[in-house]
Amino acid sequence: MSETDLARRVYGIFESPLGGMYLVAENEAITGAYFEGQAHFPMARDLGKRKDLTDHPVLEQAARELAEYFAGTRTVFEVALHPEGTDFQLAVWEHLKGTAYGYTTTYGAISKVVGPHAPAQAVGQAVGRNKCSIFIPCHRVLSADGKLTGYAGGLDRKEFLLDFESPSAEEKGQLF
Repeated sequence: MSETDLARRVYGIFESPLGGMYLVAENEAITGAYFEGQAHFPMARDLGKRKDLTDHPVLEQAARELAEYFAGTRTVFEVALHPEGTDFQLAVWEHLKGTAYGYTTTYGAISKVVGPHAPAQAVGQAVGRNKCSIFIPCHRVLSADGKLTGYAGGLDRKEFLLDFESPSAEEKGQLF
């Protein structure tokens, strides 16, 4: 990353129900959304200059959309995303964006789409390096047996997000 890129990069901290989220923007897009203390958190120099969320239109939009998400009124994000990664990571992350609110997928299912014959372990590594938590819903990926595995933000956060997005019994059409 060049000095010029870093000069354009800014970040702000959104206080979510799961703790502080560092929202990073460059130009007209979010390049990162990280939980404080998560695995693969960027180096401080890679965050850019700190701004108040209301002082930058992209940070402000991302924060507003996250607030709406956590209020239960938003299920799809519209803020522009531009995470940096390898071609394979970008393909996995792009596929993840198609996993709808309230639904899950598996590492194996993703590997069949982004392959050909990409090992589920490689998909898992790409999912784990997702730079835009929640916006790119890596929390919606489960192991083949349906168990919660790996989440850079911590399994407690992953469990919270899946429970939060899970339809109620009434919405599922269940009586009990």
